[in-house]
Amino acid sequence: MFAALLLSFAVIFIAELGDKSQLMAMMFALRYRWWVVLTAILAATTAVHVLSVAIGHYLGAALPTHLLGLIAGAMFVLFGLWTLRGDSLTDEEASRAQRATAPAFFVVTSAFMLAELGDKTMLATITLAADNDWLGVWIGSTLGMVAADGLAIIVGAVAGKHLPERLIQIGAAALFGLFGVYLLLENLFPALPVAVLAAVTAAILLVVAAVLRGLPERWRPAVLRPRPVVDAAPEPPTLVPDVATAAERPRQESNLRPRD
Repeated sequence: MFAALLLSFAVIFIAELGDKSQLMAMMFALRYRWWVVLTAILAATTAVHVLSVAIGHYLGAALPTHLLGLIAGAMFVLFGLWTLRGDSLTDEEASRAQRATAPAFFVVTSAFMLAELGDKTMLATITLAADNDWLGVWIGSTLGMVAADGLAIIVGAVAGKHLPERLIQIGAAALFGLFGVYLLLENLFPALPVAVLAAVTAAILLVVAAVLRGLPERWRPAVLRPRPVVDAAPEPPTLVPDVATAAERPRQESNLRPRD
């Protein structure tokens, strides 16, 4: 159970980095007390992951172990691509976080439950529960999500800084790709030594990274596109008033008088 707990904690923590749930946690932390937001996230995550673990547990009991490994590997690769694509709040979710007037605990709990249904963290929990101890997955996945969203609350509300989203997004996608490709190779070629599997996995990820890097800019994921260079606005010209000296003023005034 302890191994499943640690694995689930790490996977869900990585999955949650840069996710829309972190954005919601930051927005709610600016409106409500941090401990109310964190408690509500814990309640919502506990409820959603009970459902996820139940689905994964009964799904795992009905499928052979070899097939489960292939499904898990494919799902992790999918999570990596999902993470690389990025995630953002919809207008409805942003409005829910900004203009909520109901009691704070109820608002945050309901918002997070709706946001997590069908999200990649829920799918990752189902995948983990299909091949690991269900209790360890439930505890680890819940703690992993609460830890990631707690980090968002601290950074957004206390430190007043933003997470380096590009770096975190690319790193999380790479880790998911690493897990997924390794699981696929391990189940497709079970006789290969671990060192060979690790080397082939790393080589595949490097090739994929090179291919993505070589794509035309419009075809790349947004996180891999170069940031637009914003030119500084030109400074307005300084207007120097034409102030005549005291000696020049009588001459200027005489020139303006009509001649006889």
